[in-house]
Order: sequence, then C-alpha cells, then structure tokens
Amino acid sequence: MNDQTTRNVATTAEEAAKITPRAEFRVFGHGIVETVEAKMWDAGARLSQVRRMPAETYVLSRLTDLANVKVRDGLLDIKERVGVTPQGYEIFQPAGKFRFPVKRAELAAIFAALAVEVPLDAENYAFETFVDMVRAHPDLVAVTVEKVRHGFTVDGIVCEFAEVFFNGALVESACCESEDHGGLEKAVAALGIADLPNTNYIRAAKRVVGL
Repeated sequence: MNDQTTRNVATTAEEAAKITPRAEFRVFGHGIVETVEAKMWDAGARLSQVRRMPAETYVLSRLTDLANVKVRDGLLDIKERVGVTPQGYEIFQPAGKFRFPVKRAELAAIFAALAVEVPLDAENYAFETFVDMVRAHPDLVAVTVEKVRHGFTVDGIVCEFAEVFFNGALVESACCESEDHGGLEKAVAALGIADLPNTNYIRAAKRVVGL
C-alpha cells in the first residue's frame, strides 16, 4: 500500500532494493468492509484518503505466487516475496518500476521471477507487445484489476479496506502492513479479520479467474 502516499514513479532494480519492505496481512471475501467499518473506530482509526485507482493489469503465472507483477500508469511494477514472519505475514520486496518501452534485460528478469521463459529478441518492448506476449504464453494470464481504496491507520499501522474488481468481478478486501510486526498483529486483531486466511493479490486473482 505504499502507493497511497507516494507517487508512482519509475525506479531501477537497484533503487527498489534499498526500500525497506513491510510485512502484510491481507484478506479477501464478502462482508469484509462491513466488518472493518464496525471495528475501526473502536480501534482508534485515523482516516487518510479514499482513492479510485487507475485500472491495472496484473500478470499471473501458473508456476509461482511469489512475484507480484502489474502495470499501472505506464509502469511495469514488480515485487517479490522475500519472507514470511512467524505470524504468517508476507514480506514483498519492491524489485523495480520500469517505464515502457521496457528494456530487454529488465523484462527478462520479470519473466524469470514469473518462472517462465519467453524469447526476447528486441532491445525494448512496448506495453501492447508485453501484453500480447503474456496472452500468448500458456502459463501466464493477464487480469484487469480496478480498486476503490479507503486508507486509514490504527496506532500508526497502515491499513485499508477496498472494493476490488478482477475482470469486473467484485471482491472486498482489507489489509494491514508495517515493519512493526507486533503492532501489525494488534491492528489485525482490532479490525476483526485475524481469523480470515492471509491472501495476497496474486492468490486472490487466481481464485477469481480460475487459474
């Protein structure tokens, strides 16, 4: 959820590696927004902002759930899971945001993170070409994702609830993330979502589209 407060700008893999990743607990389903709205004020929530995000294209791989690859605002964005906390919270490390046309070496690294091999003969690749390559690959699927995100904090922990549309199908979501794992655990419990399965965007999208 870092993009709630920072601009979506291109970054190199080297720059992204310097970002300290946050642990994240996220849930998907129905009735989640009602649950969070009923709990958040008693938890001392402080509202930040509501954002209707621009449409994004997520790239799903049949072969891995460890790479979060999406396109938003003309940038090819990748995060890779680098760990799981004792509480089961996932840690995704930003690995770069690349502006189209994307260089061959950058695209090769992204396909490698998706655990697939794709021949790359050109020096640079436009968005349309990238999407065509994804759609042509038997182990990759492109999914359109739209979100309305309601951001807030609980005792300094960044939280949100959201309406998420995967190829037009509505699913509700809620999330807490922080470098403070103890504080994260308290926020998750306070919002009434601790007993729901921790599910990242990749697994949720796969479930909705039947991958």
